[in-house]
Amino acid sequence: MTDSARRIGFVSTRLAGTDGVSLETAKWVKILNGFGHESFFFAGESEWPGDRSYVVVEAHFSHPVIEALSAALFGSFARSPETSRKVEDIKNHLKAHLHEFVRRFDINLLVIENAMAIPMNIPLGLALAELIAETNMPTIGHHHDFYWERTRFLTGAAADYLQAAFPATLRSITHAVINSLAQRQLALRTGVSSMIVPNVMDFDTPPPGPDGYTDDLWGALDLDPGEYLILQPTRVVPRKRIERAVELVKWLELPCVLVISHAAGDEGSAYFAYLQEYIKRLDIKFRFAAHIFSDERGQTPNGQKVYSLADAYRSADLVTYPSAIEGFGNAFLEAIYHRKPIVMNAYEVYQVDIRPKGFEVVEFEDYITQDTVRQTRDLLSNPDRVTEMVEHNYAVARCHYSYTNLEKLLAALIDRCPVA
Repeated sequence: MTDSARRIGFVSTRLAGTDGVSLETAKWVKILNGFGHESFFFAGESEWPGDRSYVVVEAHFSHPVIEALSAALFGSFARSPETSRKVEDIKNHLKAHLHEFVRRFDINLLVIENAMAIPMNIPLGLALAELIAETNMPTIGHHHDFYWERTRFLTGAAADYLQAAFPATLRSITHAVINSLAQRQLALRTGVSSMIVPNVMDFDTPPPGPDGYTDDLWGALDLDPGEYLILQPTRVVPRKRIERAVELVKWLELPCVLVISHAAGDEGSAYFAYLQEYIKRLDIKFRFAAHIFSDERGQTPNGQKVYSLADAYRSADLVTYPSAIEGFGNAFLEAIYHRKPIVMNAYEVYQVDIRPKGFEVVEFEDYITQDTVRQTRDLLSNPDRVTEMVEHNYAVARCHYSYTNLEKLLAALIDRCPVA
């Protein structure tokens, strides 16, 4: 390791699975390690090597105590003294472990992955703010989603906590956001500047071709020959608006199966129940397939075959992406990377930052129209047009959202951070 190399501590609530934060963290780690830096990981759950990870279960947003605190903080306009004491106790517990994490791995640069942007774990955000204030540690705040972008965080009894740590605006923190709307809002709300570092894919390295692993996927999903596999590659949470994909499949009047690759997310089970009922009423063929898809190939504990998310994309005929809100849009880039046509809602970040690059997709705004259905049906029946479209999109993405672009941005971002 050279004298200019850093020992970087990545901190988040969870660094595991196929959520956008975990996936983008892995890309940053790959690039930064390639620069000669070393990476270490603090989280409530980590899939990184054990000798480089520091796991504290209370850092996870799904820890029962943290879930109870979140319900108390965002379910009422006043908080009890008991809730305040509990926040303080867990903050101090997490801060002590963060100090030990820094000491054990000799960390000299922190990268905070969304843990000071979206308040899924209030005590962790507060602990990080105090750690940074107490050590003057050079820090990059990698912000994927801010609390003001989520309705459920706009009211409650946590305003003082949000102002203190979501994000903290200490002088040793360099801020990175993933879109220009977030950059503008961060400046308006806090007065701090930030660098835009969009999400990326390795477009300089095309995905591998078929290798036989997915030859039995059709059987695993219980699909019939000749059916179109329509992939919805997102978590089952309200802002993904999967009901629009259900409507599209219904109105196409083609032999289609909607395959939902992810499980319900961190926003309760009500939307999942609603979606099940909606699918039943519209009477479409669907598969909830989170049990057989993961970030990597493997097996379940009982020996069932598991396919990667890349396998899901490879097998799809079409990708639906009807989200109302996205911080950037990982599933959009993934579909482009795997050369699949996309039917999508023109969410705000897409309109402002992504559409101007020149991508070709089937767009709708808020609801499915007959024109949406017609364009989609035409694509499914015209393989030559699909090939032309996906190759064009791949070239555009390689120009704007490749690892080469990320390397340049991260080199500049690191240079902004003082040496501890």
